Amino acid sequence: MIFLCASVFVLAFALTFLLTPAARWAALRWGVLDHPRTPVKTHKAPVPYLGGVAIFLGVAGALFLVRSLTNFPSGTLRALRALLVGGGFMLVLGLVDDLRKPQGLSFQSKFLLQFLGASLLILFDIRIRFVQPEWLALLLTVLWVAGISNAINLIDIMDGLAASQAFVAATAFLVISIPSEDVYVNLAAAAVAGACLAFLPHNFSKERKIFMGDAGSLALGFLLAGLSLGTQYTRLNQVGVLAPLLILGLPVYDTFFVSVVRLLQGKSPFLGSKDHLALKLRAMGLSAGQVVLLFAAVAVGLSSAAFLLTLTPWMVSLFVVAGVLLVGIVVLVKLQDVAVH
Repeated sequence: MIFLCASVFVLAFALTFLLTPAARWAALRWGVLDHPRTPVKTHKAPVPYLGGVAIFLGVAGALFLVRSLTNFPSGTLRALRALLVGGGFMLVLGLVDDLRKPQGLSFQSKFLLQFLGASLLILFDIRIRFVQPEWLALLLTVLWVAGISNAINLIDIMDGLAASQAFVAATAFLVISIPSEDVYVNLAAAAVAGACLAFLPHNFSKERKIFMGDAGSLALGFLLAGLSLGTQYTRLNQVGVLAPLLILGLPVYDTFFVSVVRLLQGKSPFLGSKDHLALKLRAMGLSAGQVVLLFAAVAVGLSSAAFLLTLTPWMVSLFVVAGVLLVGIVVLVKLQDVAVH
């Protein structure tokens, strides 16, 4: 399984790395550009943003190539189809939103369609299983998938930020799932990690920059949410069920942070603003590169804490969770009043 995952990772990396320049060319050719027309934007010049298409094609292409060379159990194939069908739906939704910029789709329309996309996982029997009654588990599954999709979308405000967070999260799901050989999680996590890593050099490039756009961030959020639902976290204790929340902790926390700050300011949490944690750190003097590295380091720390939850007794796990919550509260209090111009 390790060799197979490594093969998928390399294939996804190679495909995405080669397809991203083609996506940039297509974006320039068809005028799919992110113009800095609103105060929320942090870049100064129009940037092409079809990078998400290259990322998704890299993931899908790698999985199709491996499938053509390997026989998978029917359950694995069904789960991979669920991820690719649902991820493709989110990709198209994000692409439509990108093409309709600067207005984009209304947040009501996006939420409704995201709930529909999340429901596709349930149709393929990928859902939360530790909650009863079943109707509540299904509702929480839809809210979780839509919530993570939006969290990755919201954190995509700085070069390399969303892709690096997705890379760390996918790697964490891979590491946790390998011992139990949850095959679809193993393969899809390796593909997502490889594709995100390949996209980073293009996203950081000064001369040939490209954004992933809403198409990429929504699709990645969907894939990560689907991965989180496919492996076991509670073999030693029930606190392990919080592991996915820690692995995706920074995007989730940034969404919570922005919502709380906007509400405290009397603003709608659904309207764009510069209240993101990353932008507040920039306002405090950190460079964009330092913020991305700091976020990546914190994501690795949170993923390590999540891994601990799956390996330690419940008392130790509770201590880890309490420590993470305490740090989150302190950060919220310290940074909520930092002004971003």
